[in-house]
Amino acid sequence: MRWNIRPPFARVTLRRSALRYADHRWEVMPGAWLDGGRFACERPGCPTTSCHPALEGWERRASTDPSTMEKWWRQRPHAVLLATGHAFDVLEVPNTLGGRVLAAARMHAGVLGPGRLQVRGPVAATPLGRWMFLVRPGDPLRPELENSLDVVRHGTGSWVPAPPTRLPEGAVRWVVPPEEVAWSLPDSYAVQRMIVDSVLARPSGLPHLPRQLSTARRAA
Repeated sequence: MRWNIRPPFARVTLRRSALRYADHRWEVMPGAWLDGGRFACERPGCPTTSCHPALEGWERRASTDPSTMEKWWRQRPHAVLLATGHAFDVLEVPNTLGGRVLAAARMHAGVLGPGRLQVRGPVAATPLGRWMFLVRPGDPLRPELENSLDVVRHGTGSWVPAPPTRLPEGAVRWVVPPEEVAWSLPDSYAVQRMIVDSVLARPSGLPHLPRQLSTARRAA
């Protein structure tokens, strides 16, 4: 007999991750689950086939309650989505830019020492080549980045997929796991300054990616 253990195993792994994020006061919500090459949910008539929240009114229903996590992931391998704008914002950039920013953050942290200027924080990456820097919430984009198609700020009313959520192209993963930085968040403007410096340091500039390729969209 051939045993199919992948669906329950995936569901348990996703639930454990959701509980871990919730334990650190990161607001979580269930996303549609991957069904073949598209995402499915139980919302009647839902036309969205890409990654999206599985709940109506998701922004007010995102939670850190463990019992709610258990209920959401009891039967379905929901994607794990994190609501932004509360515990943290997310600065999303192309992977080529993200690599340069992360290298600069590590260099600054080593030179300045702990507590002098916090520039390192959790960083996740999607299989589509987008890096997500988690930063302290509330700061808008610097003027130099406001019109950039390469830099997307996820704040209030937005969300991002969290590891180990799977997309059709592969899994979302941590480049810098939260545990590596003790779940601390860097100053948003400090990270944005490094993004600006990295853009200016590249003579040819950055390719302008269409904004619809960003990891998540704001709620309608």
